[in-house]
Amino acid sequence: MRLERRCETHRRNFHNSGRELVAFSKGIGFPATPYELTDLRKIERTFYNISMQYIPLLKEIPYEIIRFTADELQMIQDELPCETYSNLVLTLADHIAFVIERAQKGIYVKMPSIYEIELSYPQEVKAGRLLLAAVRQRFKVKLPKSGVQGIAMHLINARERSKTEEDQEKELLHEKILEETTRIIEEELSVKVQKNTFNYARFATHVQYLAERMLQKNPIDTDNLLLYQSVKEEYTKVSECVDKISAYYKEIWKFELSEEEKLYLILHVNRVCSREEDNTEKGL
Repeated sequence: MRLERRCETHRRNFHNSGRELVAFSKGIGFPATPYELTDLRKIERTFYNISMQYIPLLKEIPYEIIRFTADELQMIQDELPCETYSNLVLTLADHIAFVIERAQKGIYVKMPSIYEIELSYPQEVKAGRLLLAAVRQRFKVKLPKSGVQGIAMHLINARERSKTEEDQEKELLHEKILEETTRIIEEELSVKVQKNTFNYARFATHVQYLAERMLQKNPIDTDNLLLYQSVKEEYTKVSECVDKISAYYKEIWKFELSEEEKLYLILHVNRVCSREEDNTEKGL
């Protein structure tokens, strides 16, 4: 199934409120900016306070998925225990787009048990089940029940709440693991990773989930052996870099990456480094 973006986007600052608005509709992105959009009936959907690092997602994710995600989040908001950050609509849409693409290729990931998450976050898990069912129905894809975990984690991480001392300590550990992982990438692949890009934000989110699994000693593993071998051969240098990262995790955190973990780390590292090379060539 091919998903096409049918709407343009338009960004502007509302001086009265100081909030930035991202508007979706047909044709509103065509005129030269700045210009005054006088007919507000043309606007199909608006998003407020989206962080700049997530703006590139507007070009990467099919609008159909963004609209679907926004509609579903609005419907399940009552199921959530607190308000969520405004970036959730894009980060979750990105996750859903990735899950759909992966399912269409016949790639299914075996996730850790949902029960531990459900004990601490029953409302997010309930909302995740509703959203997963909606994705199946809307996009006609076969998704395993384990897809709830990924959606629930996005909802949990998007909570607007005060951080406990335990949360802060965990964040410090996550940051340390991310910084060291980034350092290894820069040294092994001779690149300077730009941390203000969306690709790095996506990579950082992946490492955050990986760090949590490491601290909980709860790896993921599947039968994607052939896919891992294929990716490993295609991206030799990146694979060697991931082996170095894996050795660091094993030595410091006593956690051995499975081939499944290495597979997704290779894909994320390659995306970050490929974009860095593109930017270097363009003088950005």
